[in-house]
Amino acid sequence: MTKQVFALAFSAALPAILFVFCPTPASAQTSVTLYGVIDEGINYTNNVGRGHVYELASGDAQGSRWGLKGAEELGGGLKAIFQLENGFDVSSGRFNQGGRMFGRQAFVGLSADSYGTLTFGRQYDSVVDYLAQTTANGNWAGLLFSHPYDNDNTDNTFRLDNTVKYTSPSLSGFQFGGTYSFSNDTSFANNRAYSLGGQYGYGGLLVAAAYLQGNNPGNGANGAITANDASFIAARMRVFGGGITYNFGPATAGFVYTNSNYLDPTANGYLGITPLAPPGVLLNSLKYQNFEVNGKYQITPMLFVGAQYVYTMETYDASTGGVKPKIHSFGLMADYNLSKRTDVYIQGEYQQVTGDSTYSILDDAFTPGTQSPSSTSKQVVVRAAIRHKF
Repeated sequence: MTKQVFALAFSAALPAILFVFCPTPASAQTSVTLYGVIDEGINYTNNVGRGHVYELASGDAQGSRWGLKGAEELGGGLKAIFQLENGFDVSSGRFNQGGRMFGRQAFVGLSADSYGTLTFGRQYDSVVDYLAQTTANGNWAGLLFSHPYDNDNTDNTFRLDNTVKYTSPSLSGFQFGGTYSFSNDTSFANNRAYSLGGQYGYGGLLVAAAYLQGNNPGNGANGAITANDASFIAARMRVFGGGITYNFGPATAGFVYTNSNYLDPTANGYLGITPLAPPGVLLNSLKYQNFEVNGKYQITPMLFVGAQYVYTMETYDASTGGVKPKIHSFGLMADYNLSKRTDVYIQGEYQQVTGDSTYSILDDAFTPGTQSPSSTSKQVVVRAAIRHKF
């Protein structure tokens, strides 16, 4: 009798067991993908505060990451989507992006083929989404080729917290979008941000433009651009620019202009607590105009070489007067694919600060990705690395 009862109970429970452990037809409508990039190499910097250094460094051509992204079909062309992306340092295993678990991206939203995508969470701004693709650093070269101090955020120095983003569908090659990032503060406008951008692609042509504004970036821990995530800490940040790239056969050429303006800047995330002005001097504003030309040539399906030059005009407006230094940045890169997922590359970057002196740390050359500024107006970085994508 006991065996019969057990058999009946097992038979009744079997459908529930199969539901938990076996795929069902409904699961075919949901997809989740695990992906990542591991970028690790050896850097040589000729001057890091009066001495050269050899170091193992992570994520220069592409930030090392792993992530999950997924979509669920809701019917009628509507999908629920999400993405969680962690940035980490391969050399130490530590989190990047201020120690956040999903510091690169974390959002959920809805997507429709005819109407576009609406997402909510920690996300990229429109400069990164649209304009950065026309720069060398935002396309194929990465951090070492970013504009001085990544002043225009084309290399993703920071993301936007508390962000609502809309991305349009592609309309005959044209796509646009925008973001609004809440301050999460009783003072509504304090540390909020917003951005707009668009791009047009036709054949080998890509044209893009974007605008970004942040109020009190780097001030506080709960706003759009928090203290442990900001590039410059200031009363206001404004960035705008445009770029164009064109592919002709195996070659690609590009030109980019960006304009970054910081009101009452007090610090920079790459420099830590080091002041941006001499003792007793107030820095009213700091402006960068970046003019970039870049080129890439695909020698074989496995090998490409690339080059970049950036001319940066800096306007340093302090209580003692204004000066206008110039910054020259040159970059070279060669990349060879060992397989579809693994490549090796070598990069070199040279920077020189010329012209007027600000009598501050900004007179010293500094390439983002190095430990600290040079003790002179010149700095050279060379990197050899391996990258694997999964």
